[in-house]
Amino acid sequence: MGNYSAVTEFFLVGLSKYPELQLFLFILCLIMYVIILLGNSLLIVISILDSRLHSPMYFFLGNLSFLDICYTSSSIPPMLIIFRSKTKSISFIGCALQMAASLGLGSTECVLLAVMAYDRYVAICNPLRYPIIMNRGLYVHMAAWSWVIGCMNSLVQTALTMVLPFCGNNIIDHLTCEILALLKLICSDISMNVLIMTVASIVLLVIPLLLIFISYIFILSSILRINSTEGRKKAFSTCSAHLTVVTLFYGSALFMYMKPKSKDTKASDEIIGLSYGVVTPMLNPIIYSLRNKEVKEAVKKVLSRYLHLWKI
Repeated sequence: MGNYSAVTEFFLVGLSKYPELQLFLFILCLIMYVIILLGNSLLIVISILDSRLHSPMYFFLGNLSFLDICYTSSSIPPMLIIFRSKTKSISFIGCALQMAASLGLGSTECVLLAVMAYDRYVAICNPLRYPIIMNRGLYVHMAAWSWVIGCMNSLVQTALTMVLPFCGNNIIDHLTCEILALLKLICSDISMNVLIMTVASIVLLVIPLLLIFISYIFILSSILRINSTEGRKKAFSTCSAHLTVVTLFYGSALFMYMKPKSKDTKASDEIIGLSYGVVTPMLNPIIYSLRNKEVKEAVKKVLSRYLHLWKI
């Protein structure tokens, strides 16, 4: 290996070839971050305050909203600083923490979306047994295990990556400390890292997506057998919101982690990274609010109550 200097900081130079975009991206990401905070916080608040939303579906939705807030808070504020900074540097520990948060929360969302699909499957395909099957103990444990699995994957991959030598190479061609970008800087054998990442991608991306697909085959079959037009409409409404979120999240994640890897990072990779790291968390509360009658009614009820109190 020879001698090499220890890396104490990294320089994030993603999209630096397009300096004219820096201010535009700063304003755009800042606006989107505010929308993410407000939209997801509102969903959490109304799911707590409105007793009609005290069900497994909205418990999972509250977890998803909290997850999106944490996920974007770990990446967008540092990204905003990088956009306006001349040095564009981040400490070694800060980079490791950012990568751990990104991996952990992203992995958790993969599992959580599959859990939400199972909840919709039970609600539509076994409506009479739904309160018995999806009891409080089960759905709380399902949400907890989603977080545990995501955190375990993050700890393993982050530890195995950050202990390897970077040999003084500290220029990350990306907007954040993304694991794929960091692996390109390591000057030792990364075959074990690639193997673990491949296995994790299959377990946390491909298998949950396959389970979601199978669940929706049964869900669609059950919906088509519903005699009531109103019942079919309500079932389609709740399921289409979840399916839209699944398509946005898994589509961009699969593109990033399952496509053939190249040594050079393309601008398209960074734009796709922004898609599942910023755009999807912003759209989640909007999608669920627009496609869900119960959420819209709850929002109106909460807002009218507090507007009335404010006038008094």
